[in-house]
Amino acid sequence: MQLVWMTALGVGGATVIGALVGFVFRNISHKFSDIMLSFAAGVMLAAAVLGLILPSLEYGGRFGLLVTVGGIFVGALCLNLIDKLVPHLHKLVGPEIESHHNANLSKVLLFVAAIAIHNLPEGIAAGVGFGSGDNSRALIIAGGIALQNIPEGMVIIGPMLAAGVSPRKTFVCAMLTGLVEVVGTLIGYFAVHIASVVLPFALAFAGGTMLYVISDEMIPETHAHGSHRGATYALFVGFCLMLTVDFLLG
Repeated sequence: MQLVWMTALGVGGATVIGALVGFVFRNISHKFSDIMLSFAAGVMLAAAVLGLILPSLEYGGRFGLLVTVGGIFVGALCLNLIDKLVPHLHKLVGPEIESHHNANLSKVLLFVAAIAIHNLPEGIAAGVGFGSGDNSRALIIAGGIALQNIPEGMVIIGPMLAAGVSPRKTFVCAMLTGLVEVVGTLIGYFAVHIASVVLPFALAFAGGTMLYVISDEMIPETHAHGSHRGATYALFVGFCLMLTVDFLLG
């Protein structure tokens, strides 16, 4: 349990680390940001497949394939529903928000709320990984999510400061988005720990949510500013890195 707590705080704290980096480097180029985010997408993709979806098949027994496929689609549909209720993150980070003269505070706050809401299923994915009892794979999942949270924390800072929010309140908002992930991690862990019978479905559900975030949010964002070639190879590097780690730990 101590490892779960430490990992939950680490996953949530990665957003805070990203926010601190955002304060120091407020004018990071789109190219660097896209490559970094795409690398994180590759890490998350490997974590979703190796740490969640394949174990779901292993634990699923006779109906493993059906449970896994169903869980993936239910996870994706849940994220799709959230996206209908909360606008896509890349639609909110546009010239209107990034401009120091035309910043709209309500849109910035909606942008921060969208990040917080999207963090919940990511936290649940990390918690479900630990609930499976395979700590090495769970740490890979958590590591992939944490890497993704660093650039996420970075992009919070600029729009909020541009909208006139004080640095202290901006930092508090970044911390709150990370706290959501801590809560999600604990929910995922205890849900599976209490009812282990739902483990195969929960693993696939968490994997589906991560695949949805990668496909619907991260990849389109990293290919939107003309650095798609570098972003593509960065995703390969991130995926192969996690593949290597999983192989060595296995």
